Amino acid sequence: MKAAVYEQFQGPMSVQNVPDPTLTDNGIILQVKATGICRSDWHGWMGHIGIIQLPHIPGHEMAGIVAKVGKNVTRHKVGDRVTLPFCCGCGICEQCLSGNSQVCENQFVPGFTAKGSYAEYVAIDRADDNVFPLPEEIDFVTAASLGCRFITSFRAVVDQGKVSAGQWLAVHGCGGVGLSAVMIASACGANVIAVDIAPDKLAFAKELGAVATINAKDVPDVAKAIKDVSHGGAHVSLDALGSSKTAFNSISGLRRRGKHIQVGLMLAEDYHAPVPMGDLVEYEWEIIGSHGMQAYKYPGLFEMIRTGKLTPQRLVGKTLSLEEGCSELPNMDSFTGLGVKVITP
Repeated sequence: MKAAVYEQFQGPMSVQNVPDPTLTDNGIILQVKATGICRSDWHGWMGHIGIIQLPHIPGHEMAGIVAKVGKNVTRHKVGDRVTLPFCCGCGICEQCLSGNSQVCENQFVPGFTAKGSYAEYVAIDRADDNVFPLPEEIDFVTAASLGCRFITSFRAVVDQGKVSAGQWLAVHGCGGVGLSAVMIASACGANVIAVDIAPDKLAFAKELGAVATINAKDVPDVAKAIKDVSHGGAHVSLDALGSSKTAFNSISGLRRRGKHIQVGLMLAEDYHAPVPMGDLVEYEWEIIGSHGMQAYKYPGLFEMIRTGKLTPQRLVGKTLSLEEGCSELPNMDSFTGLGVKVITP
């Protein structure tokens, strides 16, 4: 099969002919119809994530058709349209048994712990627990764009942030995760403040429902600007980028007893980010991590899409070939272009 491969961290990527993936008894082989290009893939390519073995095929946001089924799989058959969250649970650890497969102790993560979906086919293990049927109303490109960014934002806003109508929510970083959060929180009735340094992304956030925008490049004190707009600070704030600066601003812009949700990965030089700990104690702020979403939570999201309350297809900015994806991924840190980029092999 054809796949996009890199053989060294921060090295060139190329489309190569590689062996087809191996089917496991509990898994499926997915014929990839679409796969998203995500900043997490860029972190992997940079070498920030220590679990990747070279040479590597990236890709963890995917949708497609079941091509083969392992002998122990009972919930899926050849020809099914399916998708899956990027973090797959083992089904038997303490976290999985409590319904929290997104923090499984033995995670299977295609594109990180195994070869990923920048390919014609990808092997998915533990399919009965992690693979979910894709409604006919949702096309493959839209489904792939959900796989990390949108589902992560959905759980961060709805489950972790518990955002309710009338609350103020600040979103720091208007890439795929941030714009998803803007759309989802707006659909929940929140007053969303979008923060970024790119005017076109802020304008798009306004189109998606943000009631106010702040250009962090033009404002000397982002936290104060948020407090001024929201008359006291955000009830909930998300760092959707993952940097020391955006995390600090997100926490500092909260009102008393507010919640900060860390969604963007904090790696490399941002791993030990500073926190305004004195204010955290005095104001009883909460700092909460949010990592993906469980497969069994898909129905609620799919219903909001089916009924038009959420329109994630609006976030898809460009579709690319595998060859184009090879040049796109190394440049993800430049943050150019609007919306999500999706490879359609």
